[in-house]
Amino acid sequence: MLIGVVSDIHSNLVALEAALADMGRVDELWCLGDLVGYGPWPNECIDSLRAHGVKAIAGNHDLAAVGAIPHDEFAGDAAYAAAWTASELRPDNRTYLASLAPMTEIDGVTLAHASPREPVWEYVLSAAVAAAGFKAFSTPLCLVGHTHVPSIFVRRTDGVAPSYMPADSAFAMGSDRCIANPGSVGQPRDRDPRAAYLVYDTIDAELRWRRVAYDVAAVQARMRRAGLPRFLSDRLEVGV
Repeated sequence: MLIGVVSDIHSNLVALEAALADMGRVDELWCLGDLVGYGPWPNECIDSLRAHGVKAIAGNHDLAAVGAIPHDEFAGDAAYAAAWTASELRPDNRTYLASLAPMTEIDGVTLAHASPREPVWEYVLSAAVAAAGFKAFSTPLCLVGHTHVPSIFVRRTDGVAPSYMPADSAFAMGSDRCIANPGSVGQPRDRDPRAAYLVYDTIDAELRWRRVAYDVAAVQARMRRAGLPRFLSDRLEVGV
């Protein structure tokens, strides 16, 4: 079975459509949270994901959009975008986001937005944080988002080995347990502005990371028309 895994869409419909087109036909689509936030198309991104039968969890921006997290827990531009997103959500999409949990298990895989230890806020960016996270789940594989960096952390007998996963890289899962991050569709932060996602091949037990270019300028123009902070649109073209 092929499972498309996306995360941190952040209301960027153009990037989402590019990622889904590049992904092609998959058996299931999973989303690791932050469907909304920052970008100008919150309702359209939710609609698209749901039309594709997505199995999703909530990210911190999704929780903020439905009032489960106060907007003042975000800083500056992120707080403004969170409030704007909340004002734009249709009632049905608000209800949908409110129904999502930040962590779940699907078919023997743990899904957590931030980390398995703290699924809303913690960033898995170091071997030390990943090592602590392995104690918080029992499945062979945990998929996380939140950092916007495509990566994998493998628990081996001599410790946890972290790796950045560039475009077209793959990891063959053996007996070692893993925490893997597909990167961000809508707002990459690894200095590669292309939308990121991964495909999990359950038959070959392999994770494959992908990148796809999209029309960043069109997204920036829409963000400016919506009155969203300039920094949030500027960062898209450099991937930070």
